[in-house]
Amino acid sequence: MLRRFLLLLALALPASLATASAPSWAQEPVAPVTAADRVLGRADAPVTVIEYASFTCHHCADWHQFVFPLFKQRLIDTGQVRFVFRNLPTDPDSLSLPAAAMAHCAAPDKFFDVVGVLMRGQSAVLHGGRQEDWYNPAVAASGRTREQLRACADQPATRAALQRDINSAVAAGATTTPAFFVNGRRVTDRSLGGLEVAVRAAAAAR
Repeated sequence: MLRRFLLLLALALPASLATASAPSWAQEPVAPVTAADRVLGRADAPVTVIEYASFTCHHCADWHQFVFPLFKQRLIDTGQVRFVFRNLPTDPDSLSLPAAAMAHCAAPDKFFDVVGVLMRGQSAVLHGGRQEDWYNPAVAASGRTREQLRACADQPATRAALQRDINSAVAAGATTTPAFFVNGRRVTDRSLGGLEVAVRAAAAAR
């Protein structure tokens, strides 16, 4: 049953999705946050941090496991930052695209739970582990049934949502993952200290 589910996800999200509209990398302002984005934190937080990440990027997995918990505690939970996660799938897209769809299709209040589960399990699947063992905990954390996730992945709106994330990354010049933007400005130091400095500077500049 799960194998069929994963196959349908892969078919619903063709490999060309991540590259079809990205012939070159431009440099434009990062797309503004909308109701379609997956957001954590207060809507009126003075600073918005946008991350472009892939579920098969080991730097992304490291950041979410080792930096994000403290980042959340110090900056999101204290009301200083509104955090936005956007997808920029990387190779192998046979893993990253279904994972992105699964997270997108999770119950809204479960999205970041699914992100955490997928990031923690990434290393095992990239080193020969079974896809089922990676996806199963994410399905359990999603607040949806497999049937609901499959139906959502089949929707053109899901493909459009992922493509919208990719297009905004391309336009903003996010050539690697994870890529961070603090109040619209690219920040290359993704350490906790580097991001804290960028957040303080952005808040002071308002």
